[in-house]
Amino acid sequence: MPVRWTAVFFAVLIAVAGCGGQAEEPGPLRQSPQGVATAESRFGVGTTVNRLDSVLQAKPPIGVVARIDHAANAETVGDSLRPTRVTLFGNPQLGTPLMQANRRAGLDLPQRMLVYETPDGRAILAYNGTNYLAARHGLDGAETLPKMATALQGLAAQIADSTVTPADSASIEGGAGIIEVESDASVEETVRRLRAAIDRNEALSVMAELDHAANAARVDMQLPPTRLLVFGNPALGTPLMQDAPTMALDLPQKMLVYEAEDGTVYLAYNDPFFLAERHVITGPPSRLHTIADALAALAEQAAGNA
Repeated sequence: MPVRWTAVFFAVLIAVAGCGGQAEEPGPLRQSPQGVATAESRFGVGTTVNRLDSVLQAKPPIGVVARIDHAANAETVGDSLRPTRVTLFGNPQLGTPLMQANRRAGLDLPQRMLVYETPDGRAILAYNGTNYLAARHGLDGAETLPKMATALQGLAAQIADSTVTPADSASIEGGAGIIEVESDASVEETVRRLRAAIDRNEALSVMAELDHAANAARVDMQLPPTRLLVFGNPALGTPLMQDAPTMALDLPQKMLVYEAEDGTVYLAYNDPFFLAERHVITGPPSRLHTIADALAALAEQAAGNA
């Protein structure tokens, strides 16, 4: 079984299926989430998202991978959530060098921008700061990181028409919150098993699948087999976002399957305990253990260890 990143001083996490009801929502920045840059938009959520789409479409090197409407997804399970929308997008020319330096950076790529509504009606734009990526994945020397940082900050400021508050990642350590298991099969077979395990659970669905190596090849770069699956269940994620809206940056769940330099295949994913601390989530510890066990079971099935 994998060894989990632990932190005994916080409580938690992913709600069990069927836990509905609107939780009391705190202010968006009651405590600053670790590694999250923010900007208060001068527009509503819908207009801010439309502005983001327009700008991204005007930048050919950038490709939109997925658009997720968490509030609409919450309604499908009889729950409710303030407007909360995430856009996943990336530029392989900037992202590939990060994964060449540390393949596990693919767990936090492509980039994503979240736009959510606060209880008092303000729209907040948020994204993972590059200092968070650098600290978590040891990317300080990655040559494209400064360019990515400048591009993201400029994009956020343009979309929100306001000043960006930089991310604070001082407390993030290398490898923080990443659970990893070794697979007994190829990347392709491990991904096939993972999809099959997800498909067997009617509450789960795959929302996006990325082939980082194929994307790298399209810009004449090389990357060993590296693939990401994004999947989730609104009944589990909605209560978390009711508690801490920035949790939407880490939802739906993600699992990265990659081949290391020595040919070993690994499956990596985020520890929900780490995410709970990162986004300052509070709640019953039993919920954390439930989701952690569910993710571990999926990973073990995919890796051939079940």
